[in-house]
Amino acid sequence: MKLLIASDIHGSARFSEMLLEDIQRENPDKILLLGDLLYHGPRNALPDDYDTRRTAEILNSLRSRICAVRGNCDAEVDQVMLRFSIMNTSEILEADGLRIFATHGHHYDPLNPPPFAEFDIMATGHTHIPVMKRYENFIHVNPGSVSIPKGGSSNSFMLLENGTFTLKELGTDRILSSMEI
Repeated sequence: MKLLIASDIHGSARFSEMLLEDIQRENPDKILLLGDLLYHGPRNALPDDYDTRRTAEILNSLRSRICAVRGNCDAEVDQVMLRFSIMNTSEILEADGLRIFATHGHHYDPLNPPPFAEFDIMATGHTHIPVMKRYENFIHVNPGSVSIPKGGSSNSFMLLENGTFTLKELGTDRILSSMEI
């Protein structure tokens, strides 16, 4: 199974279209969205080509493959625009024989993992900074941000395929880093 992981789109139609092109090129079986899909939030500047309606249209076109969690900038009104659920703050899914705990990262993170779930991978967004790090009991991954990268990082997304995480620069074939599980 090929899993594409993306986060923090923040309503940018421009970067949503680039992500759509990457999804078409990569052809993942499943797409995991880690929150903050439509609204930019009060702490962030408006991303390029801020258009929540167009962003929703792009994401809705992929709905059959999407599993998504709610971010700190996602609200009930955003759910009205989307034809897939974003109301759960976490999801557990399986890919490549691994149990993945997916959450945005503003409630649970590697230093504050959930006490109620067993998992191999913790996937978070929120910080807009990519991460692939081994902890004692799990691996933490963060794909960075599709539209508002921080900490000197690039606009990015992540793939999980054949036991390897690959961080890729949005809109290119450039591999930024990778990690075998």
